[in-house]
Amino acid sequence: MSVYKVKSLIIIFLTTLVFSCNGQDFRNDAANTPLQAPNGTQNSILVYKSNEQISQVVRMMFQDSKGNIWFGAENGAWRLTDDSLIHIDSIKSESGQGVTIKDITEGHDGKIWIGHTSGISSIDGESVKNYYESDGLISNAVWSIATDVIGNIWIGTIEGACVFDGKTFKNFELPMGIKDTTVGVSSDKMINKIFRDRKGKLWISSNAGLFSYSNNTLTNVSKKVGIKSNFVSIGFEDKAGVLWLSSKEGLYKLTDEVAKKITDESIEIGKGIGSIAEDKDGKIWFVVNQHYLYTYHNTELTEFKKSEENKGPVVFQIYKDQAERLWFVGYGGAYRLENGRFINITKDGPW
Repeated sequence: MSVYKVKSLIIIFLTTLVFSCNGQDFRNDAANTPLQAPNGTQNSILVYKSNEQISQVVRMMFQDSKGNIWFGAENGAWRLTDDSLIHIDSIKSESGQGVTIKDITEGHDGKIWIGHTSGISSIDGESVKNYYESDGLISNAVWSIATDVIGNIWIGTIEGACVFDGKTFKNFELPMGIKDTTVGVSSDKMINKIFRDRKGKLWISSNAGLFSYSNNTLTNVSKKVGIKSNFVSIGFEDKAGVLWLSSKEGLYKLTDEVAKKITDESIEIGKGIGSIAEDKDGKIWFVVNQHYLYTYHNTELTEFKKSEENKGPVVFQIYKDQAERLWFVGYGGAYRLENGRFINITKDGPW
């Protein structure tokens, strides 16, 4: 073989090697093909690309009974098991498109239930099942999902609420509310949040106010305790069993069937109160007007001052995990607050 041919082969080999190393992405070509579970069900994709946001918009998160952390985002659902982050790519619209996740809960049997922009989905191990309006769901535009004490799945949508017993969907009638014209998506039947407290009572936040449901009885809590705003968005129960409510006019604390308004004229409410959480020290954290963070502790309201060097995301949800770490997710990705500073959590962690 001539020297020229040898040199040519060496150049080709080196070029191929460099291209392979520099261009390698564990999610391309074969890795982009969904893995197959033993039963042929489409599975999830492991993510290896470093220093990438989980999503530019993480709408919410949830930790299940096994300790897995779930992220609901504009690019679908992600599950963190130990240090492995997995995208659940089988959650699709009826036309096969991707979805935005709005809420996640866990059933009595360990199934994970996800509400999104194109219906609801259940995850049982590695098997994903999607449900749509064509299956009986009241609307594909789902905003909240919860379970009751006997295992029914409650779904809150832009067109009202319905209950799924595992076989059929049944509409749940609620009073008509008012369309919120200050937001992009709203209706007079809007259900913003459904959750179950430790005693098993269901709480339903809607554009008609706050309702509770227990022992087959629906109660208009807003009317009973004097909450003036129709637009109640979120309910949260702290470790003492006290209920906290986000509304368009402020933050309420509900005790002994009396609603006490916590926020005052010193806080410009604007678009209302957002997510609420409690840290390990019992301090209540909440979002004001989509951009500002406040804490409430021992009757004292304090703004958590952000800066250009420490601003985190535009917060959609504050969440305390089982290790009592406080997470802030929203527009800009996922962050944890550690020693007063926001730590950006990417697809590589730090977990």
